[in-house]
Amino acid sequence: VSKIRHVRCGAMAQPGSPLTTHVLNTAMGVPGSNMTILLYKQDSSAAAWNLITTGITNSDGRCPGLTTRELFTPGVYKLHFDTDRYWGCLGEESFYPYVEIVFTIRNPVDKFHIPLLLSRFSYSTYRGS
Repeated sequence: VSKIRHVRCGAMAQPGSPLTTHVLNTAMGVPGSNMTILLYKQDSSAAAWNLITTGITNSDGRCPGLTTRELFTPGVYKLHFDTDRYWGCLGEESFYPYVEIVFTIRNPVDKFHIPLLLSRFSYSTYRGS
């Protein structure tokens, strides 16, 4: 049984953190702060997702340190963003109750930055640096 890490997302990335994310509320032109993020890894049979880490974005919309170099191995990962709760806390409704970004890691020694650009009716993402 693996333990789930709970991350308090500070302003700066932890040294050696291989995965970072940044949520930007493009509708209001502000960081997406206080958004819950869950990081999963697909098990080897591809039948299930294993929760690795939970975190909440800081005041700058960032959540560095979601995983460690030791835990970040090749495989398929998923970032789950709780957009419904985020918009609800702002007194707004969203078309998307959550956003999931699924990506493949082949070379875990690289740095991966996966931002989420968000409005109530759209979102986009890309692999940043």
